[in-house]
Amino acid sequence: MEYFIELFFSGLTRGSIYALIALGYTMVYGIIGLINFAHGEIYMIGAFTAFIVATVLSILGFPALAIFVIAALAAAVWSSAYGYTVEKLAYKPLRNAPRLSPLISAIGMSIFLQNYVLLAQTSDFLPFPQLIPDFEFMDSIAGVIGSSDIVILITTAVVMVLLTWLIKYTRIGKAMRATAQDRKMAMLVGINVNHVISATFIIGSSLAAVGGLLIASHVGQINFFIGFIAGIKAFTAAVLGGIGSIPGAVLGSFILGLTEAFATGYVSSDYEDVFAFSLLVLILIFRPAGLLGKSSIEKV
Repeated sequence: MEYFIELFFSGLTRGSIYALIALGYTMVYGIIGLINFAHGEIYMIGAFTAFIVATVLSILGFPALAIFVIAALAAAVWSSAYGYTVEKLAYKPLRNAPRLSPLISAIGMSIFLQNYVLLAQTSDFLPFPQLIPDFEFMDSIAGVIGSSDIVILITTAVVMVLLTWLIKYTRIGKAMRATAQDRKMAMLVGINVNHVISATFIIGSSLAAVGGLLIASHVGQINFFIGFIAGIKAFTAAVLGGIGSIPGAVLGSFILGLTEAFATGYVSSDYEDVFAFSLLVLILIFRPAGLLGKSSIEKV
């Protein structure tokens, strides 16, 4: 039973990280109908930013909690700047182009950012400092769930609540929902669609950066290629739950995380991806719109 609980919480931890990244995918797709394949690299850049900031602050003798908070803020701000810039340079000029053009641009931007970090850093795995402290009350359940798991789960829960509040009750959230429903009509009623799209990229990028910091601190290492793997998994989770649906992205992320954890624990880590993508294929066969997605009807 203890092993089952350990795998369960491991799956929740994975799902939490996938959710932070998948939200960026689903928000962007819901508003402009674009799959931002460079989103995984934004996650990776956030992790590297936190790594650099944490290393400098450690040398300067800052306390652990201050390092964690400052590194998280720096990663969120820097990644948001990257997300904003990528949208303006690679996606905005192609907003009215055929669907294939922005898709190719997104893939090209992903490859560019990967190689940019590779040249700026290294191809080797780098040891990431443990920014999440160990809590004393965790000693009683050691071996089942760690401090980093608790922090990741709590952080993800807080982010979900804040994002839900932002989308439902704030001015920018209402503008996002209006733009997602009908972009042209939103422009007619005075909504600055360009600002809404930029805000969506900024919010999604900052969430991915927080996920990058948390998982890098949890795993203890970092590499320029981590964004590609995490991005593909988060995209899978978004499609699984229903691309364009925020609750669907969260649900799909937790299902994917639990599937991987139990497949790794009870079968083999070699089949982790097989189970994850097999689940996606089954969902797409029997429910193409995803678990919480809605099938769109095109008028002729």
